[in-house]
Amino acid sequence: MRFPPRVARFGAAAAVLSALLVGGSVSAPPAGAAPAAVGHICYGDLPSQAHDTLDLIEQGGPYPFEQDGAVFQNREGILPSRSTGYYHEYTVITPGSDTRGARRIVTGEDYQEDYYTADHYASFDLVDRGC
Repeated sequence: MRFPPRVARFGAAAAVLSALLVGGSVSAPPAGAAPAAVGHICYGDLPSQAHDTLDLIEQGGPYPFEQDGAVFQNREGILPSRSTGYYHEYTVITPGSDTRGARRIVTGEDYQEDYYTADHYASFDLVDRGC
């Protein structure tokens, strides 16, 4: 059973333990390639399905897909570099899609550190609840 990062928070010790158990670290972008900047999006500007996903994360599930809650590796190097296990990903339902689609919420360990991507990790926007 996977526990979303908001439910099972044990601080830096858990991050170190996770890195040791999973192994490795977050990969860096290729040499000479600058990571893309993270934008921001107002909570109210998110699609309604993203609100549903954020609500499920706060409740600890249940999630519509088995992959929801999996560790997000940040292979693209767009999000701030953190230890393996820091980020987790969740599906944002795409109406009319027969698959998971491209939309995701990626959470960090910090409270309400939520990123939205509509293009399957090509870009990210930090969700701003203050606007």
